[in-house]
Amino acid sequence: MDNSESKSVTSMSRTLGKEAQKNNILAAKIVADIVKTTLGPKGMDKMLVDSSGNVTITNDGVTILEEMELDHPAAKIIVDIAKSQEQEVGDGTTTVAILAGSLLENAEKLIDRKIHPTMIIKGYKKAAEKSREILHALSLDVESRETLKKIAMTSMTGKGSEGNKEYFAELIVSAIDRIADKKTINLENIKITKIQGSRIEKSELVSGIVLDKERAHVDMPSSVKDARVLLLDVPLEIHSPETESRLSISTPEQLQNFLDAEQNTLKSLVDSIALSQAQVVFCQKGIDDVAQYYLAQNKIMAFRRIPRSDMERISKATNAKIISNINEIRPTSLGQADVDEVKHSNESFTYITSNNTKVATILLHGTTQHLIDEIERSLKDGLGVVASAVREGKIVVGGGSIEIALSLKLREYARTLQGKEQLAVEEFANALEKIPETLAENAGLDSIEVISELKRRHSSGNKFDGLNLLTDRIENCLDAGIVEPLKVKTQAIDAATEVATLLLRVDDVLVAKTHNPVNEDPLSGMD
Repeated sequence: MDNSESKSVTSMSRTLGKEAQKNNILAAKIVADIVKTTLGPKGMDKMLVDSSGNVTITNDGVTILEEMELDHPAAKIIVDIAKSQEQEVGDGTTTVAILAGSLLENAEKLIDRKIHPTMIIKGYKKAAEKSREILHALSLDVESRETLKKIAMTSMTGKGSEGNKEYFAELIVSAIDRIADKKTINLENIKITKIQGSRIEKSELVSGIVLDKERAHVDMPSSVKDARVLLLDVPLEIHSPETESRLSISTPEQLQNFLDAEQNTLKSLVDSIALSQAQVVFCQKGIDDVAQYYLAQNKIMAFRRIPRSDMERISKATNAKIISNINEIRPTSLGQADVDEVKHSNESFTYITSNNTKVATILLHGTTQHLIDEIERSLKDGLGVVASAVREGKIVVGGGSIEIALSLKLREYARTLQGKEQLAVEEFANALEKIPETLAENAGLDSIEVISELKRRHSSGNKFDGLNLLTDRIENCLDAGIVEPLKVKTQAIDAATEVATLLLRVDDVLVAKTHNPVNEDPLSGMD
């Protein structure tokens, strides 16, 4: 059987040998080509339209890859590593896709030269390990709050928030300061609430939680200072029977007694809350109209159907316990905070604020929904990289500078190796140069000239020189404030190497006939 031939086995289509490898490499290259035009400050945006006609305009790598709904298995793996990059460090998703595609493209050249994939994999792993050593050696300490702001601005450059990146960088660093406990940072404690209709400059950081909710009843107080806060995950309403039930009523008095009993039950629930001296109630479930009335009579401010994630944030913000049984309410169960209902653009929002909380909300304003959504993605990236820099305390220089430095060091390392592994390490070094090359291309610059000049400067000892695309010049990027967390680079290299070696090991692809055969159309799902 010729290994390059595609065979059909019962209900499976099959692709073997080099054909399978080339097919997977082609899919990875196509994914990399799709997202590479979005890299850097001069990167372009993509307009994504889903099957329902919803439009998303973004240059965020992971958002693009998720919205594309790729069918090819190799392409799906690239999406998975982009997601893992986003989850780990919050940025660098486009970088990891480009690097993975470039590693596989360069591996294909070696395969064509009759070098076995096992030797390429061995060389790539050595190069990745050496890269981590070099990165740590070239990394710098996070020296100040200003450094963190520079990291945030670098992350947001070229995205929807670029015009206000200094302002948003201050919000991001302040939010991290608010929730950080030494080097422990839980980004779940930072909420982003979006308000459409106002200018971006009105965005603010709130010490506490902002909910897009209004009080349950108009007669309830609209503001309570230093309020005693109760959190409930039980409904303040009468439960419907789980099984089908029938009630036999023969007289008007029986009907009235039934209604009175229901009303008394709800009044009893509210009385229990009032006895606890709670002034504000946040309920995860529903609140009956009758219960709303009694709460209003007792001057208790109440909110219903609060999402579980927000309940947990409110708990952290106010130190209140989430109660599952009305009878278990104790004075120690209550929290404390200022609660205010505020109008923004004809919509009601509730502020739950305290100066002693480890929870924060970025209240994001914008004129259009598309703009707000893109700024939100940009802010999440900024929060991720700043949190990563605080945790690890290390940064590297951006603008393609660190990739050029790595490339030159890896070539020196390759000369110490013997055999075919040396070629694999050299191709790994070539793949790293794809990042500054793409940055230059996206800015309309001559990539060959840029790479040559960067290599010359680094060889001359200018180890911080990189491409500053705000001026379109090669200069000291450390002085220009173009810096990134060390974790973004180490994670990108590790993830890209992992996916490249994973796909290079594949020499047999079996696809169920219910799926699009991989060997027939490597572009499947990439239109």
